[in-house]
Amino acid sequence: MKKGESTRKHIIMKSAELFNQRGYAGCSLADITESTGIKRGGIYRHFASKDEIALEAFDYARSIVGQKFTQAIEDKQSAYDKLLAFFQPYENVVEDPPFIGGCPLLNTAVESDDAHPELRKRAQYGLEKTLNGLKDIIGKGIRSGEFKADIDVEALATFVLSLLEGGIMMSKLEGDNRHMRLNIESFSHYLRQICTDPSAMGLSNNSTSP
Repeated sequence: MKKGESTRKHIIMKSAELFNQRGYAGCSLADITESTGIKRGGIYRHFASKDEIALEAFDYARSIVGQKFTQAIEDKQSAYDKLLAFFQPYENVVEDPPFIGGCPLLNTAVESDDAHPELRKRAQYGLEKTLNGLKDIIGKGIRSGEFKADIDVEALATFVLSLLEGGIMMSKLEGDNRHMRLNIESFSHYLRQICTDPSAMGLSNNSTSP
């Protein structure tokens, strides 16, 4: 990698960490120069504005978290296991989040609601891509006969993501992963109810463990 490319990537990486912890409004260019160790002039050689940095920083943070999700589900065979594995990157969100500061999608969506239209568009795209991935898993589960045929795919995908993001928010706010654990346990129990034959998967409708 050329020096210019390496410097640009360094700025994006460090800025992504700052934005995800402090928010876009909570970070100044001075914060970015301090974190990166690069002077203002050096920053402007690679980016026209803080807005441009924020957009690329969000894309970077989302890609890192996306890789964690992919790694969590790629070796799972059943739709049931894939949906449960979707929570794995954030099981220990308080001490060991997949990206420092928590969920980039959640953090950006809350802050950019009306204040930053372009950043909001990026968050909307991230939301759509995540929901489509979940709908794909659920749809395959229905087509394979693993899940009941009358499942509302869109509603379930929304439910899954809401459980994840709600668990992240509550766990981070309290500084305790128990909300995420409770959501995973509740979701595992729910999935057993929509499986066509839980016993064939080694599952039990009376079990409460994931």
